[in-house]
Amino acid sequence: MYQPHGKRLLDLLLAGAALVVLWPVILVVAAVLWIGFKGQVLFKQPRPGLHGNPFLFYKFVTMTNAQDRFGQLLPDAQRLTPLGKFIRKTSLDELPQLFNVLRGDMSIVGPRPLLMEYLPLYSPEQARRHQVKPGITGWAQVNGRNLLSWEEKFTFDVWYVEHLSLKVDLMILWRTIRHLFKPDGISAPGTATMERFTGSANKP
Repeated sequence: MYQPHGKRLLDLLLAGAALVVLWPVILVVAAVLWIGFKGQVLFKQPRPGLHGNPFLFYKFVTMTNAQDRFGQLLPDAQRLTPLGKFIRKTSLDELPQLFNVLRGDMSIVGPRPLLMEYLPLYSPEQARRHQVKPGITGWAQVNGRNLLSWEEKFTFDVWYVEHLSLKVDLMILWRTIRHLFKPDGISAPGTATMERFTGSANKP
């Protein structure tokens, strides 16, 4: 069966091949970020993986740690630098997640790993997104990304869980490649990233 052994094999092949091909790009991006963010290169944060179990998630840093006078982080729009916007627009910030895939924390394709604090906010149906490993790209990402509402995203995520197959994964990968040449949906309207999830209106 494709899940889990065939999918894991595909993950290892794709992540390994991508790292071999893209390592010069990764080094260049890391060097530019080291200079632009004064020594900061990686953003690391616990995220929920398979069955909601936490793992350490990696991304290239795109925001500063600027704070207000009360010591609270400023809004994303004020911390996202021009360099960070470019890194996000080109999806270069996602490259370190290839190491998450090699470690087995993530898959190439799957629902995006969100925040640990969201776990108790899901409805039982939405929580099904954690029945598979999170991914670098997914069904929601190729169907609108941050232009979608949270409910729409979770509907796409659960659809993926229910239809998981090699055919679906290859279709998502192909659509992801197409999106790289026409990036859209990076930010939700009126925000620099995506508004926070505060719970489903349909949660029982």
